[in-house]
Amino acid sequence: MASIAIGDIQGCYAAFSRLLEKIRFDPAADRLWLVGDLVNRGPESLQVLRLVRSLGEAATVVLGNHDLYLLMVAAGFDRRAKDDTLARILEAPDRDELLDWLARRNLLHVEGDHVLLHAGLPPGWTVERAQGLAREVEDVLRGGRRDKFLLSLAGDRPDQWSDGLKGWDRLRFIVNALTRMRFCTPQGRLVLRAKGPPERAPLGSLPWFRVPGRASATHTVVCGHWSALGFYRDKGLIALDSGCVWGGKLTALRLEDGEVWQVAG
Repeated sequence: MASIAIGDIQGCYAAFSRLLEKIRFDPAADRLWLVGDLVNRGPESLQVLRLVRSLGEAATVVLGNHDLYLLMVAAGFDRRAKDDTLARILEAPDRDELLDWLARRNLLHVEGDHVLLHAGLPPGWTVERAQGLAREVEDVLRGGRRDKFLLSLAGDRPDQWSDGLKGWDRLRFIVNALTRMRFCTPQGRLVLRAKGPPERAPLGSLPWFRVPGRASATHTVVCGHWSALGFYRDKGLIALDSGCVWGGKLTALRLEDGEVWQVAG
């Protein structure tokens, strides 16, 4: 059995289908690890959701910020982005089943010495700590307070973790770290508005994975979210967002031996 990690799909169904053909994916024998952002900006988000859901246990999916944005909009969030491409999902006859399936995906998946998530981990969080915090959010998304939580999710504050954080502030920080972070300060303050390449880190910050002594360095993090970083491998990191939706490539990597496949977006 092969475990194959794939970067941000973002509604690029045609590229996703071609990549699955290229890697000869067999859902009876292989598993996909999808880093999140299945939907939005690309033209065929509905088809992507339907296909991934149909794979059942053959696909391990973590939530990305665009997936959460879809859930926010479905819950009534009215500050819509001008470039979102979610209408077909929201109008689909199987909308409710797809959204409920999506809301039940994890924020973080740990298996062996690999961690699958969308964006990053604050430097002070161990993998075990991050798992526990992710579960706090997952429990709310699967419960009766889902819509209330989703409507409180927008915003960049708080930007510094404290064990004393409570309520929606606590959950918002967890979500922002795991699904939106690229840069942070060495003390773990999130710098969420910066989207450029690593060499353009805002003053006083650096890429989250380059913070010296980060507590999660015990594992290899498999992530996406950062198209300006692109496909990137380093000790303890496999970053797979190669900008498919922007005309770049969709990237797959087999975790067992590191073999890489790419198709054009």
